[in-house]
Amino acid sequence: MLTGHQLKGSAQVLAAAHDVAMLDLDGVVYIGGSAVRRAPESLAAAREAGLRLAFITNNAARPPAKVAENIRNLGIEATAEDVVTSAQAAARVLAERLAPGAKVVNLGAAGLREPLEAAGLVPVAVDEDADAIVTGYNPELLWKDILRAAVRIKDGLFWVASNTDMTFPAAYGIAPGHGVLVDTLRRFSGVEPVVAGKPSRPLLDETIRRTGADHPLMVGDRLDTDIEGGRNAGIDTLLVLTGVTGLEDLVAAEPHRRPSYISADLGGLLEAHSAPEIDGTVARLGGWTAEVRDGELRVTGEGSTDDWWRVAAAGAWSHRDAKGAVATIGAQAVPPRPDAGDGTVVSAS
Repeated sequence: MLTGHQLKGSAQVLAAAHDVAMLDLDGVVYIGGSAVRRAPESLAAAREAGLRLAFITNNAARPPAKVAENIRNLGIEATAEDVVTSAQAAARVLAERLAPGAKVVNLGAAGLREPLEAAGLVPVAVDEDADAIVTGYNPELLWKDILRAAVRIKDGLFWVASNTDMTFPAAYGIAPGHGVLVDTLRRFSGVEPVVAGKPSRPLLDETIRRTGADHPLMVGDRLDTDIEGGRNAGIDTLLVLTGVTGLEDLVAAEPHRRPSYISADLGGLLEAHSAPEIDGTVARLGGWTAEVRDGELRVTGEGSTDDWWRVAAAGAWSHRDAKGAVATIGAQAVPPRPDAGDGTVVSAS
């Protein structure tokens, strides 16, 4: 499915070219307690076009039914069967390695217990005999249990981590995520866990398995988890610009973190996508031209906002692959305001 290191084109709208959209949540479907702009109507239209939706999350603390309830509260159709979590992926990793009925230390929240039991495994406390340990985000975790787990991992207990996310958005600000605990345990024990969540493959493989997807599309707002995860799984990816990725991140993206497609928001599922034309290190698309001169990215012309982002990325990547990193973002490469997919024509000189 994947091409090399540049954006792809699709003559069909993406909702017709793929059978399952694997949707990251925060920054793609919602931000905080609100739906992302155009998300409810875009997802409803994509479903109407025959695209199945799967909501995937690195969060191992919440069970799928609770995640689906939160999505429905935003006006988006979702059932527990539409949700796949890193806890489910972690349980699959353990079940494929261990015998049925094996005991697993659950050093996570309640969201990990249900998938372990569904996989035929027995969750146990950190001091009990066990064949493996699984860790996940758990704000109630006690330091004495972390100490015991660290020693058992160092002594050889097989370890699966639900994810390595270093931060997450809390009501009071950006807070330490499960990745902080993983890093602590890793440094003490010298052991690398098997990681279930993005950008590792198990979560995406579990989603493909559960949905029966033949031509899935990973949709996300982060290059280092969503897009890299899609590339690790060998599937096409759509980057939406409603979350954390900005121009500097996109321009600096290494090949393994470059998306197949770019769109302002989830309306990109309902559009065909043209690939930029590359001439040496100059990229052209939809009236825009992007090139790097003296280390500075410049974009000139006029056209749609989505095409601006696509050509800026393509021009920067072409230069980066041929000559090295882009040094600066020029005044002629200030990104236009997203046009919310309404076809607005903007210009730069």
